[in-house]
Amino acid sequence: MKFLKGFLLDLQFFTAIPVRFALPMDKPHLKSAVQAFPLLGLLQGGIYASLIFLLLEYTPFSNLAIALLLWLMTIILTGGIHLDGWMDASDAYFSYSDQPKRLEIMKDPRTGAFGVISVIVLLSSRFLFIYEITENVQIVSYMLIAAIPFLSKSVMGVLLLTVKSAKKEGLGTLFQSAATIKVLWIYPIYIAVFLALMTLAANGFFHVSILILIAFGSLLVCSRKAVKWFGGITGDVLGAAVEGTELFLWMTVWLLHYFAMA
Repeated sequence: MKFLKGFLLDLQFFTAIPVRFALPMDKPHLKSAVQAFPLLGLLQGGIYASLIFLLLEYTPFSNLAIALLLWLMTIILTGGIHLDGWMDASDAYFSYSDQPKRLEIMKDPRTGAFGVISVIVLLSSRFLFIYEITENVQIVSYMLIAAIPFLSKSVMGVLLLTVKSAKKEGLGTLFQSAATIKVLWIYPIYIAVFLALMTLAANGFFHVSILILIAFGSLLVCSRKAVKWFGGITGDVLGAAVEGTELFLWMTVWLLHYFAMA
């Protein structure tokens, strides 16, 4: 029950899915929420994969229209919470200021030019990858699409508990104060089970392994740059890490369709 409530907390915080009742915000439930991050991502990925399958199989829509609908779903389902972090972190980074000033910029509710430019680049690139994936969908493609938010949310959880906080308040600090690195023991189990299912269902061991390696590389880069650029993690930095990781994973799936699934 506690784990389920933690998962529902994730839905409340990180998606636009309505959970219209009060949930406990104590440390045990927040700890369970951190453990459920990858499952939240798997739910998102399952929705993306199901949407593209249903649209391709049961509607007369063109691939362009289907790509647009899936692209919109990646924004709507999260309520734009991670995109907000991406824009704030971009404004802060491209200010080329010192760490305290960058943290101040991320607190500013206004969006600067660099935030706008960076989100245009991010979303337009994602649309390209989604469109060309829809042009060459295979059975394994659906599994790979489901893996994208699953892995990005795993990266978010690891960053949260392995990188120091850059400030003493905020969403990131709230979750970080409730759990320790020990709760991450379940993440490798999630990944191993997902990899096994992918292998059995779609012979996708190689493809998913590539995605896992890319996600791990993103984790290493984000953990180092978060400390170097911002002095640690914040809610905005975590959101930027999720969006950046997903962008690289979408790009990887796109490239796999060209060079490993042709």
